[in-house]
Amino acid sequence: MTTPDLEPQPQPLPEDPALAAAVLEIESHVAQAGWDQPARLYALVDTAELVAQEPALAAAMSIDGPGDDGSFTPIEQDGLPPGQALEEALQTIAWPDSVSGCAAVIERLVLPPGADDELPDDPTAAELFAREHPDRQEVRMVAGVTRAGASYCALRLRAHDDEQSVVDGTELVPGLLELLHATLHDPHDSPHDSPEQGQA
Repeated sequence: MTTPDLEPQPQPLPEDPALAAAVLEIESHVAQAGWDQPARLYALVDTAELVAQEPALAAAMSIDGPGDDGSFTPIEQDGLPPGQALEEALQTIAWPDSVSGCAAVIERLVLPPGADDELPDDPTAAELFAREHPDRQEVRMVAGVTRAGASYCALRLRAHDDEQSVVDGTELVPGLLELLHATLHDPHDSPHDSPEQGQA
C-alpha cells in the first residue's frame, strides 16, 4: 500500500461534503475504542433512503430523516475472516445497488521516507523490520468512497492521538481508495451481504 502523506497541509474543499462528514464520523467513533483494533468495513447508505425503506432500523439507530437529507449513514459490516487482510477481502466484495459508498478502517505501521529500500522481501521479515524500526509511526487510516467517484480520508497517528491532530483530505491513501472504488464498480460473482448488519 502506498505510504500516506502525514504532513498537515491546506486541503481543498471535499468533493462530497456528505462523504467527508461520514468518514470523520467513523474516525471519531473508532477512536473512542482506542488502538490495536482489527480492520473494519462500512457500507455508506443514503440516510433519507434508509429512513424511507427501513424505518425500524432507522429508529433503532436514532436517525430522524428529514434533517439528514444529503447525508450518509455508516453501517458496520461483519468482521473479516480470521487471518485475511483487508486488502485481500476487498478484492472479493461487490456491494448491492442500495449502497451508495463504502469506507474502511485499518491500522498500519508507517516508516520514514527511504526506509522502504531497506525492507526485506520476505513478508514476515518485513513486518518484523517495520515493528522494530526506531522511527516507525502507528497510524489509523479511514478511507471512504462513493459510487459517484468521490473519495475522502482521515488519518490519526498514535503518537498524536487527539482530534486536533487528525489529518484529512481527498487522496491521502490512494492504494486503499482504489480498492474501495473497485468494490462499487467491478463485477463480481456474488454481492456482499445486505448492509443492514450493524451500525457505526
